[in-house]
Amino acid sequence: MSGFMDIAVPMLVIAVLIFSILYRGIQVVSQADIYVVERLGKFNKVLRGGFSLIIPFFDRVVNKVTTKEQLIDVPKQPVITRDNVTINIDGIVFLVVQDAAKATYNVVDFKDAVANLAITNLRSEIGSMALDEVLSSRESLNARILMVLDEAGENWGIKVTRIEISDIQVPHEIEAAMSLQMKAEREKRAIELKASADKEAVIRAAEAQKQTAVLQAEAQERLADAEAYQQERVALAQQTAMERINTAMAGNPQAAEFLLAKDRIKAFAAMAKSNSKDKIVVPYEATDLIGALSIIKDLTSQAKG
Repeated sequence: MSGFMDIAVPMLVIAVLIFSILYRGIQVVSQADIYVVERLGKFNKVLRGGFSLIIPFFDRVVNKVTTKEQLIDVPKQPVITRDNVTINIDGIVFLVVQDAAKATYNVVDFKDAVANLAITNLRSEIGSMALDEVLSSRESLNARILMVLDEAGENWGIKVTRIEISDIQVPHEIEAAMSLQMKAEREKRAIELKASADKEAVIRAAEAQKQTAVLQAEAQERLADAEAYQQERVALAQQTAMERINTAMAGNPQAAEFLLAKDRIKAFAAMAKSNSKDKIVVPYEATDLIGALSIIKDLTSQAKG
C-alpha cells in the first residue's frame, strides 16, 4: 500500500503540473479583443477572437487591445487666437485600433499621444484664426485636425474616425462686446430691410401710376377714335344728304325755294309759339312769306297731280 502511495503522489503532481502548463498555453480571446504575443521577448503574433494555443514559458501575452471604437477626452486648454483673444477649448477624439502590433511597439501610450497631438494642433490652427472665424468655422477646423491626427495615427496602428470640438468658452468682456455687436448688426439689418421694403413700395406705386396713365391714355385714344369715327359717319351722312338735295334741286328748280320756304315757316312758327305778350311777329317781307306759301301750294299740287 505504501508502495502504491509512493508512486501515486509523484504521478499526481506530474499530472497537475502538466495540466497547469497546458492551461497556461490555452488562450480564449474575446471577439472585440486582440492579444499581442511575444516569444522570448520578441514579437511573434497576434491572437484574434476565438480559441488559440501558445507555448507556455516561451510565449506570453504582452498587451490586450480592444477593437471597439474608443473615446479620448481632450482636456480644456487655454488657446490664443490670431486677434489675441484667450479662449478655453476642449474636444473629443474617436479612434479605432487597426494594427495591435504598431499600437503596442510604435508608441508608449497611443491614447496619450493622440490627446497631446490634438491639443498641439488645436493651438496651432486656432492661433492662425480670428475669434469670429473660430466660432463660425468649427466644422472646417475639425476636418483639418482630423486629417493631421489620422496621418500620425497610421504609424501607431490606429484610425482616427472623427474629432469634435465640444465647447469654446469666450471671456465675459469679449462675450458682452460680441452681444453688442450682434445687436447692432440686427438693428442694421432691420433698417436695411425697412429701407428695401420702402423702396419696393415706391417702385410698385410708381409702376401702378404708370400703368394707370397707360390705361387712361389708351382709353382716351379709343374715345378719340370713336368720336372721329362718329364724326366721319355724320359727315358721310351729311354728304349723302347734300348729294340727294343737289340731285333733287337739279331735277326740280323749285326744290331750293321749297327748302328755304320750309325753314322760314318753321322759324316763324317757333316765334309764334312764344308766350311773351310784348312781342309782335311780323315777317321781314310779307311778300316772301306769301311767296313761300304759294310755292308750297304749287309743290303740293304737283305732288297730287
